[in-house]
Amino acid sequence: MTNVELPAPRTVVPIDTSPLIAEAFEQAQVTELRHSVTSCAHAAGLDGQRLDDFVLAVNELITNAVRHGGGQGWLRMWRHPGRLVCEVADHGRGISVRRLDDRDRPAPDTAGGWGLWLARELSDAMEVETGTAGTTVRISATLDALRRAGG
Repeated sequence: MTNVELPAPRTVVPIDTSPLIAEAFEQAQVTELRHSVTSCAHAAGLDGQRLDDFVLAVNELITNAVRHGGGQGWLRMWRHPGRLVCEVADHGRGISVRRLDDRDRPAPDTAGGWGLWLARELSDAMEVETGTAGTTVRISATLDALRRAGG
């Protein structure tokens, strides 16, 4: 026998990265997809105003993909430890650096330009990858159980 200490047992938490939703969409599927996002986000743990905010943010991203990203897009949504993540991608021409850097609220009488601002404001985190081959926007929301526990 040796005096080597055995390592403490580790707790392994399984990470399920399988998508809750993985769908291509175009204008005709926007409403149905929004309903699917609502159901999945609620089942994942969002409710009340947090659920409404997250769904509105996703809806803005879907609408942007249809309007500015070539008329169609792809949505994936999954749980990541402690949060819900949604990614919307398109094959548009990309978003200008000026638009991405603009964090100011659009003027109330502005007809457009609200989508990215709303998505940023209504989610806990937002990341954007954009270029001439398209744009991918990923938003996330901390799940309610974690928020109630102070995480």
